[in-house]
Amino acid sequence: MIKLKNIIKNYQAGPLKVEALRGVDLEIQKGEFVSIIGPSGAGKSTLLHILGCLDRPTSGQYIFGDRAVEHLSDDDLAVLRSRKIGFVFQSFGLFPHITVLRNLELPMAFANIGTPATRKKAAMEMLGEIGLPDKARFTPMEISGGQQQKVAIARALINKPDVVFADEPTGNLDSASSKKVLDLIRELNQRGVTIVLVTHDEHIAEQAKRIVSVYDGKIVDDKVL
Repeated sequence: MIKLKNIIKNYQAGPLKVEALRGVDLEIQKGEFVSIIGPSGAGKSTLLHILGCLDRPTSGQYIFGDRAVEHLSDDDLAVLRSRKIGFVFQSFGLFPHITVLRNLELPMAFANIGTPATRKKAAMEMLGEIGLPDKARFTPMEISGGQQQKVAIARALINKPDVVFADEPTGNLDSASSKKVLDLIRELNQRGVTIVLVTHDEHIAEQAKRIVSVYDGKIVDDKVL
């Protein structure tokens, strides 16, 4: 499903060149649950941004499905992200002043999927799947952090993506809420959703079926649990 070959990513920080990724090779198969772990500054978030088509590599090859991502235009990348990729972020990333229901409808509207009526129906069904149908008319500011992250996961799934990328999805949650979110992520993977989760926490990484360790811009370990 995903194949990276010799991915290099450099940044210019004033007069200094920062080598964020240094020749990364990685394959992820459909239906896998993969954790990417490493200390701060190791390159794991940069790797996730490239995997999620939020950033482009300096050089190297990225195949998503049957498409060479590095050759796609910005417009084609935007379509790929909206149709094939879901994102879950540490900060939730919800629009705080509109309803939970509207937050779920927006990705479908941006991707020109369905009608207002079918989008509302799909959003309500997704809220039912995560156990929050009664929160449809609330704003994110009126629900708990754990509930916000569940809504963020629902939003990531609303367009039925091929893969969901989660960047420190429990980083702002207490232990009880973290467990509920991780349980939901595992359940989604058991249904066949491909999950790639970035974390610095070894305990959270071990919730996956495979751990890819990143250090100093390179993959230093890749093990199946």
